[in-house]
Amino acid sequence: MLELSAPVIAIVGPTASGKTDAAQIVAERLGGEVVSADSMQIYRGMDIGTGKLPASERRVPHHGFDLVDPGAPYSAALFQAFARHCFRDIDARGKRAVLCGGTGQYAQAAIDDFAFPKGDQVENPVRERWTAYAEEHGNQALWEALEARDPASAAVIHPNNVRRVVRAFELLEEGASYAEQKQRLATVAPFVPAVQFGLAVEPAILNERIDARVDAMVAAGLVDEVRGLLAAGFRDGVTAPQAIGYKEIVEALDGNITLEEAVQAIKTATRRYGKRQRTWFRRDKRIRWVNADVGDAEAVAAEILSQLETLDAYHG
Repeated sequence: MLELSAPVIAIVGPTASGKTDAAQIVAERLGGEVVSADSMQIYRGMDIGTGKLPASERRVPHHGFDLVDPGAPYSAALFQAFARHCFRDIDARGKRAVLCGGTGQYAQAAIDDFAFPKGDQVENPVRERWTAYAEEHGNQALWEALEARDPASAAVIHPNNVRRVVRAFELLEEGASYAEQKQRLATVAPFVPAVQFGLAVEPAILNERIDARVDAMVAAGLVDEVRGLLAAGFRDGVTAPQAIGYKEIVEALDGNITLEEAVQAIKTATRRYGKRQRTWFRRDKRIRWVNADVGDAEAVAAEILSQLETLDAYHG
């Protein structure tokens, strides 16, 4: 167990649930700092489409933004090491760490005692080989190749999720299995002392927020942001170009679909992602759920702070 003077406060939940604002308020009230657990906000230049809090609106220090360029490799294992370094550093300075994010594996990797295979932490030739295979032969052929070698892992990965299919091949090379790793993630014990809160929003309300958020992103200049990324070699990345909100705009800029179709595709994909996020976090019984239907960040933060005051863990 990582020794900290006070537990990390984790605020998790689906996209558009209000995590970012609530986490910042909680950090402000406690004299803390925010550590973002978002697998897309780590990329420089991917600001609007990832919902990254603008620098001008950050009232407390934020960690986890702009760690690498879009073409650089990154993984949950690297984030785990980064987050734990942040926790130690923040605690050593007498501050409180507030972990905020919707990427379930990143949040869990930061908190729980999960040891990633060695290949997760560096660039991997196996990753490069199978990524190239997918580009040449297509997503379905890549998935079928995995199914032939590891049916159990193929059964829990969608054929179009190239990143996870490639990850499964990496694990096979290391004598492991994606399906087994997924099961371990569901059962590992905590390594970092933490109190976890989840923001609960009714699906219909969340979908309305998602639609409004996507419209706001487009109005804020998402298309121009993607144009700039493309000019800087965005297509060369493995994970970043597949991000929701970016791949659809790229399709529109390539002339394959209209901008209106791209916007609708982003809304649909984000809704599905939100559903997957809810499923991921709901399985963790340690999470204390806070109603966030109203969308009042001050009220949500106040409820979290109120609950913290009743916990022995809060007093260190």
